[in-house]
Amino acid sequence: MREVLPELLRWWEAGYTVGVGTVVATFNSAPQPPGASMLVGPDGSAFGSVSGGCIEGAVYDLCTATTETGERVLERFGVSDDDAFAVGLTCGGVLDVFVDAVSPTTFPELALVAADLAAERPVAVATVIDHPDSSRVGLRLVIRESGVTGTLDSARADSAVHDDAIGLLAAGHHSTLSYGPDGERLGDAMKVFVWAFAPPPRMIVFGAIDFAAAVARIGGFLGYRVTVCDARPVFATASRFPHADEVVVDWPHRYLAAESDAGRIDRRTVLCVLTHDPKFDVPVLDVALRLTGDAQPCYIGAMGSRRTHADRLIRLQEVGLEADHLARLSSPIGLDLGARTAEETAVSVAAEIIAHRWGGSGRSLAATSGRIHGDTNNDEGARSEPRSEKADSYGS
Repeated sequence: MREVLPELLRWWEAGYTVGVGTVVATFNSAPQPPGASMLVGPDGSAFGSVSGGCIEGAVYDLCTATTETGERVLERFGVSDDDAFAVGLTCGGVLDVFVDAVSPTTFPELALVAADLAAERPVAVATVIDHPDSSRVGLRLVIRESGVTGTLDSARADSAVHDDAIGLLAAGHHSTLSYGPDGERLGDAMKVFVWAFAPPPRMIVFGAIDFAAAVARIGGFLGYRVTVCDARPVFATASRFPHADEVVVDWPHRYLAAESDAGRIDRRTVLCVLTHDPKFDVPVLDVALRLTGDAQPCYIGAMGSRRTHADRLIRLQEVGLEADHLARLSSPIGLDLGARTAEETAVSVAAEIIAHRWGGSGRSLAATSGRIHGDTNNDEGARSEPRSEKADSYGS
């Protein structure tokens, strides 16, 4: 929804009804994740995408019909022998799309949700997408820190969905939840899709070097809120890092410890230590690798040559870090792409972060088999286990 929200809000403020199709579940190699949306305005214009082109025409027709009739639809799309090229997914995936009619009457909280997103306040929108009682389809709860608005026409259902939506907000993960018809924990008669709009995940880049500028730029492109931190004020300037959201002059280990104490480091946080200078990187890695629980970052990478890496491991062991701590470190940072320039190195770093985030192997797709997109229902920001060859090297 986030991508189409400006257009949706424009029509909503004008009092129109807009057809909105949203991916609410995916299976196999579906091209778009849950939460991807497409809307059809009252003038027939379309914005957004639910499939990258495979089924846009069919969803467009459903959106148009829904705005005319008000009848909400939950539709499954996949490859079939008869309709593969008409309305099927040529990539071989399967996805569920919920088509809704959104207007000031059906979604009066939309403006407040948009304000929350603009202010980067966490907010979740839970919508009934399937129920034996058709009158309850389309009912919503909006869950924010200040309270809950709306109802699913059942106190029990409201309570159950509220509790689950809070968990999804913590992970920043959209998902379809199943309940009994009155919110019972057993059963699947009622399905509720939850958009969980958490603030953007953080990327903290330690070391105000040329490579950091390229990493900050690609971090922003990937949707991270990027901070560059260095203790040297002559290098840590906003003019040198125009693509960073903030530039901090502080000792990296002191800044990271303070951010952790303030609750601003979580399981979606990415840490890139690019200083490759022991007086900077050993103290900050000592802090980073000891973070646990909800404050444990999803990725910790450190730049340096093989020799720097070997020396760094010795120094980290000398400060008391053990094998299980060191197994969380990606060093030397990045995937083996043969990168030479700062920009190519940033792509290498970004590729490894994506692989950690989704459990990818980092191998060429041409050399692999099976599903391309893997398990698209993984929790966003969940850590994958370190590769065994790296874990083995840490113990040497």
